[in-house]
Amino acid sequence: MITLRPAAERGATRIDWLDSKHSFSFAEYHDPRHMGFRSLRVINDDRIAAGAGFPTHGHRDMEILTYVLEGAVAHRDSLGTGSTIRPGEVQIMSAGTGIHHSEFNPSKTEPLHLLQIWMLPEKPGLKPRYDQKEFSAAERNGRLRLVGSRDGREGTVTIYQDLDLYTALLDKGQTVTHEIRPDRHVWIQMARGKASVNGKPVAEGDGIAVSNEKRLDIAGVDGAELLLFDLA
Repeated sequence: MITLRPAAERGATRIDWLDSKHSFSFAEYHDPRHMGFRSLRVINDDRIAAGAGFPTHGHRDMEILTYVLEGAVAHRDSLGTGSTIRPGEVQIMSAGTGIHHSEFNPSKTEPLHLLQIWMLPEKPGLKPRYDQKEFSAAERNGRLRLVGSRDGREGTVTIYQDLDLYTALLDKGQTVTHEIRPDRHVWIQMARGKASVNGKPVAEGDGIAVSNEKRLDIAGVDGAELLLFDLA
């Protein structure tokens, strides 16, 4: 079964410096039909104005992943990490027993566009940690490139949950296939562009929940960039 979560039906938060779309219930947006999918709990599509961002705040017992589409994120946290995250880089922060961090758009002129994704960890009370790795466009062009996994294989970031995260860049006519193992589920998040999944059209901002399927055939239609979560 393939279920579309249309971009236009997502929740929203809009303030002077932030335009955020929520695939799942988040903050003041609550929809009991969309509380998450398997271990996924938050997929926020954030556009942040130049020079603005999230001041220092705390998290615990959550795997928090940042995927930048345009611009850059200046990250600081209570572990002493200071970094800048750019397109092509994947950042994971395990909040574990507790962590504080801030995220800002360091540009004085350019907006920032990112996806922030929260996942339940495999167990509570883990030691907080930070990881960040780069995956070139060439690695992701026309293929599903594994970028996050429980065991950190293939040079991926390690995510403390039974899931594999892939990304792909698909031009028109490029196709990829994902075989789904028994008792696994898939969520696809369209970061931008257009594609088709088993013949169903999808576009920027759409989410696709997949259960009880054996295979996904994904075809690029117009400059597609997507994230594919293979979930327990």
